[in-house]
Amino acid sequence: MTDTFRQHLANNGFGPAEIADTLKAAETITIASHTPLIEQDADANSLYFVVRGICHGAYLTDDGKQYSKEFYWEGDWIIGFESLIRQQPLPFLIESIESCQLVRLPIRWLTQLRRQCHPFYLNLVETQLCHKENKERFMLLNTPESRYRRFCQDYPRLLTRLSDYQIAAYLGITPISLSRIKKRLSS
Repeated sequence: MTDTFRQHLANNGFGPAEIADTLKAAETITIASHTPLIEQDADANSLYFVVRGICHGAYLTDDGKQYSKEFYWEGDWIIGFESLIRQQPLPFLIESIESCQLVRLPIRWLTQLRRQCHPFYLNLVETQLCHKENKERFMLLNTPESRYRRFCQDYPRLLTRLSDYQIAAYLGITPISLSRIKKRLSS
């Protein structure tokens, strides 16, 4: 198991016995780029910790459109909270963008932490809630150009790892609009 994951657990209040139990339930996996982790509308039986690489959550429509939900990179947890809480299939696709090394845990591990009201579970939920509110504010209160500027400022390491199409989808704009914004900013 990776030292990164072990250290992440220790930094989040897990004691030696809890870390040992978690590592017994965990599995390190490596997946190629563009590999689905969980298909849209499938049961989410696992959650993932990203050790290396980038994954993407996206809603797929019947007419072939893709709406970017989120990117997950090193140090992030990939969890479908709605699916977990409502015990329903995951309403979006999760796939790798790059080759990834992940730690996979069974969803029952997180369910057990939830039942125990474990501080780590509460921290995950609070972090997710704050992230969602920040993204909502980001999308509603900023122009497309402002969103792109903020994305560049907040996530400079992702600029070289994501395509313009992926960045545009995350920003809620078309690739053509992103191209125009980039051209305006470079002149």
